[in-house]
Amino acid sequence: MHVFVAGGTGHSGSYIIPELISAGHEVTGLARSDASAAALSALGAKVRRGDLQDLDGLKEAAADSDGVIHVAHRQDLLPSGGMDAVAAAELPIMLAYGEALAGTGKPLVTAGSIGSPGNLRRPVTENDPALPSGEEHKGTLRARNVVERTVIDLAEQGVRSSVVRIANIAHSTTDRAGFLPTLIALAKEKGFVGYPGDGANLWNAVHIRDAAALFRLALEKAPAGTYWHAVEDRGIPFRAIAEAIADRLGLPAVSVPDDALMTPGYFGFLTNIVTQSYPASNLITRRTLGWEPVRPGLLADLNNGHYFPAG
Repeated sequence: MHVFVAGGTGHSGSYIIPELISAGHEVTGLARSDASAAALSALGAKVRRGDLQDLDGLKEAAADSDGVIHVAHRQDLLPSGGMDAVAAAELPIMLAYGEALAGTGKPLVTAGSIGSPGNLRRPVTENDPALPSGEEHKGTLRARNVVERTVIDLAEQGVRSSVVRIANIAHSTTDRAGFLPTLIALAKEKGFVGYPGDGANLWNAVHIRDAAALFRLALEKAPAGTYWHAVEDRGIPFRAIAEAIADRLGLPAVSVPDDALMTPGYFGFLTNIVTQSYPASNLITRRTLGWEPVRPGLLADLNNGHYFPAG
């Protein structure tokens, strides 16, 4: 296929593009700067200049392609508007893609969150839809669910749309701004590695190379209106993650009481995320798309040491 990729120079996109090319696909990436254009060329992709605010340009790029992978977000909006602003900017992009691809049966694959179905007190499966989001969810991660639901609904317009839900932690040797670097920086600042309460809440992870392979598989053969789980580890107690970080940093791992003052005092804006449990299954993804994660798991990757450069 000739695939248009938005977000091709980001953490996931920079692995998705080589994955697509190695499978024989031709890739055109969106670049808003000379630096991004150079990075895309280095990955082997053709370059289309533009940005996420140029909806007509995105529609044209989608129409000119055999399929679209969208892993770009307006991260610049987070400091001022939070997830609400990010979702509000992303929604018209999905509708633009839908307009360009309607009735074609071409694939549109976008990134989602493993937490979008909420806490079901059991492992989330690919059949669990993203929860609805409304005014009462402003300021929370759930605000972005409207984007996932819109993408899934595009199936009714003849778009082979799907959402790849990415694990809380997407790890790799080039991870510079994900949850792990944030937790590590927080521990260095505080002088200890904190975990909420007893630390039994489950998190999940995926190596970004394995996630990239799933995006390719979804592009190639995912049915319309489907969710897929880029989850390598079905559930890791948060305490185990904290202890692995503590071991590498030579710091103690300490329980942060589940308290309205204590937990935010350590975790800050991450409080509502780190205190949740996110058990999830990847069984349907593996059986239906033939996806098998083969890269090192989270704890093994932490032990590799690249998250802890000397000095």
